[in-house]
Amino acid sequence: MGSLNQSFAALADPTRLGIVAHLARSEATVSQLVDRFALTQPTITSHLNVLEEAGLISRTRVAQTRVCRLRAEELNRISDWLTQLQSVFEGNYRRLDKLLQELNQPQSEKKK
Repeated sequence: MGSLNQSFAALADPTRLGIVAHLARSEATVSQLVDRFALTQPTITSHLNVLEEAGLISRTRVAQTRVCRLRAEELNRISDWLTQLQSVFEGNYRRLDKLLQELNQPQSEKKK
């Protein structure tokens, strides 16, 4: 399993993000990905290597073809991290809203 840094770095590339989006719908062979993205086989393989190292996909050999599949557990790990981060931001926004409400109260209400 890759680190979150590896995962985000892998997903930062538009082609790799497109490959992940494609594999979210269904598994695909390397040849299908070459056709889909109109890139050379070595280029697609290079992108797949990065995604595999980050733990985002797996590849298996079926006869003469390599089938690529999305690894949901790594995407779940990213989702969990983003959910935690969202909770922190929401807490910060709630505190900021409360402070702004206090600052906007008339002076007579603040003395009570």
